[in-house]
Amino acid sequence: MQEQENKYGFTAFAEAWNGRLAMLGFIIGIATEFMTGQGILHQLGLM
Repeated sequence: MQEQENKYGFTAFAEAWNGRLAMLGFIIGIATEFMTGQGILHQLGLM
């Protein structure tokens, strides 16, 4: 049986997933701005 390494904390595995999800969120935010014509702050009611 293979021993699994810890996947919590500041590990390469966690940082890779953090980066991937951040890129996905950024693309979704840009696409939403493009489709609605409103910035993210306006959509959240902060402006």
